[in-house]
Amino acid sequence: MGYIQLKTAIPGPRSRALMERRAQAVTRALAQANPIAVAKAHGALVEDVDGNLLIDLAGGIGALGVGHTPKAVVEAIKAQAENLIHMCAIVANYEPYVALAEALNALYPGPGPAKTLLANGGAEAVENAVKLARAFTGRAGVMVFEGAYHGRTNLTMAMTSKYALFKKGFGPFAPEVYRLPVPNLYRTPPGMTEAEYLEWSLWNLENALVAHIDGSALAAIVIEPVLGEGGFIPVPHAFLRKLREIADRTGAVLIADEVQSGSGRTGRMWAIEHSGVVPDLIVSAKSLGAGMPISAVTGRAEILDAPHVGGVGSTYGGNPLAAVAALEALRILKSPGFLARAQDIEAKVREIFEPLKEEVPALGDVRGIGAMMALEFVRDPKTKEPWPEFVLELVRRNAEKGVITIRAGLYSNALRFLPPLDIPLDMLEEGLSVVAENIREVYAALA
Repeated sequence: MGYIQLKTAIPGPRSRALMERRAQAVTRALAQANPIAVAKAHGALVEDVDGNLLIDLAGGIGALGVGHTPKAVVEAIKAQAENLIHMCAIVANYEPYVALAEALNALYPGPGPAKTLLANGGAEAVENAVKLARAFTGRAGVMVFEGAYHGRTNLTMAMTSKYALFKKGFGPFAPEVYRLPVPNLYRTPPGMTEAEYLEWSLWNLENALVAHIDGSALAAIVIEPVLGEGGFIPVPHAFLRKLREIADRTGAVLIADEVQSGSGRTGRMWAIEHSGVVPDLIVSAKSLGAGMPISAVTGRAEILDAPHVGGVGSTYGGNPLAAVAALEALRILKSPGFLARAQDIEAKVREIFEPLKEEVPALGDVRGIGAMMALEFVRDPKTKEPWPEFVLELVRRNAEKGVITIRAGLYSNALRFLPPLDIPLDMLEEGLSVVAENIREVYAALA
C-alpha cells in the first residue's frame, strides 16, 4: 500500500461542508487552490477531515522546508508557550529574539559584522529592507524585475509583477519603483541565442541607469535569485554578478529576496550562494519559521543601524513562539546532510519529467534548483504560448488523486513543487508519478 489512502472522493463530505462554511464566512478574494480541508499533517503527509491521506508537494507555498510539525519544533513551541507567548521586542528584550538574530547573523555570507531585524511575514520584511536601504543611502529609487513577487503591501505590490492577479483594483501604488526585464532563458526571443539574450539583458541593465533612473538616485536593487511566483526561474549568475557590480558602482543596496528560495530550499542556505554573489541584505521568511509566521532582514550592520532609533519595529515581529520555531528549523537545516536532500529531490523530478517532454509536447520546460522545481505548460512547443487552463485542470486532478499541488508563473501556466527537504524519496516518487499520469490524461483530454 502506498502513502496515498483515499477513503472518499476529494473533496469528501466534511471537506465540502467546511468549504461551504468558508464561502459564507471568509472573503471570496482569498483563493483556495485545492478543495481539501486539513485536519492534521506530519512530514509531507496530510490527513483531511474525511480521513484521506494525501501527499503534500506544495508545502504551504514553500513554508515547510523541514516538513509539517517536526517534533523538535513542536516541543520548542510547547515549552516556550508555558513561559512567554508575547512581549514585543520594542517593550522589552527576550532570549528567543536575540538568539535567532545571532543565528541568522552567523549565516550571512558576507564578511560581517551583520545584524538582523525580525518581522512577521515576507512582505513586511521586504518593505523593511527597502526602508533600511533608503535610510542608509538617503535615496528613494528601487529597481525590481519582471516576474517578481515581493508581497501585498502597497510598496511591495508596486514592486511585484503580474498585474491582474496581485494588483488589479488596488492602486495607486508607491512611487520610485523601476521595473526591468530579467532573462528567462526558456523564453529566449526568436532569432537570439541564449548567450545573445543574456548579453542584451546585461546591456539593458546599464541602459536603465540612463533611461529609467540615475545611479545617484538608486537606493536598492531587489532580486529573487530564483523567481518564485514568476515561475521558479533561476536568475543567471552573470545577471546577479552584474547587479552586484552596479550596486558597488552606484552605492545602492543589493537585496536578495530569499523568502521562497532561501532557508535551504535550493540545497544552500541561500539560493544566491550558488552564484557566489554576496548581497548587502537578505530577506528570509517561509521555511525559516517551520510554518510559524516570522521573517527577517539580515545583512551589513551599518545598513541595519542606519535608521533613527524607533524607526523600525512591529508589535509581533520576532514573537517568542515563532522565534523558537525558527531556531529549531535552522538547527534542522544545518544538521549533517539535510540540505543535500534538495539535490535528491531535483534529481527525482528531472528523472520523471524530462523524458515526459517527448511524450507530452505541452510540457515545455522542467526547471528549478533543489526542492524548488517547476513544470511549464504551453499550447505549442515552438511558439511557447502559455496554457494556464492545462495547469488549472492538472491541479484539480492531482487533488482528486491525493496529491496537493499549486500553480505559479507570470502566465499561471507552471506547476510548482515545494516538498519538505526530508520527504522520503519513495513518497516523493509516488506523488510525482501521480502528477505524471495526470499530465498524460489532461493532455489527452485537452489537446
